[in-house]
Amino acid sequence: MNGEVPNIKKWVVFYPVYINSKKTVAEGRRISLAKACENPTCVEIADCCNHLKVPNAIEVCSCVICDAIVEMWRRMRPYLIDKAYPRDFMQRGRVRVQLKKEDGTLWNPAISSRKQLMLQVAELVPRHPGRTKKQEAPSTSSAAAGSSKPGKGGRKKR
Repeated sequence: MNGEVPNIKKWVVFYPVYINSKKTVAEGRRISLAKACENPTCVEIADCCNHLKVPNAIEVCSCVICDAIVEMWRRMRPYLIDKAYPRDFMQRGRVRVQLKKEDGTLWNPAISSRKQLMLQVAELVPRHPGRTKKQEAPSTSSAAAGSSKPGKGGRKKR
């Protein structure tokens, strides 16, 4: 991948539905409920793949969000078709992941299959920096709102 455009058509497709604990197996979840995470996004999955040193590309529409070719795609395709999971077409986006190099060796020796990738990513998503910030913000504001309320909390007098 020395400055060349990668051929991502042969990469593994990873939809967020595969590791979503809110979905059933019939709706597309592929790992056990105990190991799944709640409502993962394509960006979180891509960040986890980067952390695992596995090449990836986010596909939100028919163009690929990859720094090397994004400008070329914007000029060539003004019309964009969203990529979505067929059983849940309201959730947009997917991640393409390359598990093996061109010579057949693994990018990460700990990840040799799609299932192992899904389990590793599902373990990392809850610890994603964007997710931990979201969880901390509501808890501090609700605690501050409860302590700043003066009075007995009874009925208002007329």
